[in-house]
Amino acid sequence: MGSIGIIPPRAPHFGGLWEAAVKSAKYHFYRVVGASVLAIDELRTLAYEISAILNSRPLCPISEKAESLDVLTPAHFLKGSSFTKFPEPDITHLRESRLSRWQRVTQMQQHFWKKWSSEYLSLLQERGKWRVETSNIKVGSIVVLKDDNIPPLKWQLGRIEDVGGDGVIRVAMVRTATGLIKRAVAKLAALPIDSEMVG
Repeated sequence: MGSIGIIPPRAPHFGGLWEAAVKSAKYHFYRVVGASVLAIDELRTLAYEISAILNSRPLCPISEKAESLDVLTPAHFLKGSSFTKFPEPDITHLRESRLSRWQRVTQMQQHFWKKWSSEYLSLLQERGKWRVETSNIKVGSIVVLKDDNIPPLKWQLGRIEDVGGDGVIRVAMVRTATGLIKRAVAKLAALPIDSEMVG
């Protein structure tokens, strides 16, 4: 019975979420790099940065403690902890002609992060809608808050403390690292593994 959950040979479509994430990553990589000519070190650096982004995505909570926002990421399987990055100023708005070669790579990485993370969170929300009839946002679950101004490798996480609405969950009170906030459910995405456990 344990081998039932394994993807059968020649059927990659069984891994819907991660296959969609890989397809999205390739698409955004090609869009970000475009016709740019990168030196081998620049390409290697960009590939490493994108790999770190993809492996930073939160999968499921590590602890069920109400105050804990620690999550398991693919990076935990690769190096035993999540990836970190020194904060860099947002340079996505600057013209490419004004940038040094290093800044161009940084700008590409920041563009990739903005496009890919936004699409990934939308994918999580869509997936939650078709997998379960009721909302996959429930009290006690950890969610990712959608925010356009988060730097690369940073996922704004929160734990649902209360939900409300007129028969349908529309609003949630979310405890974040900085305090309690009220958010529309449309701005929240349940973690991929956590949302599979609902229902």
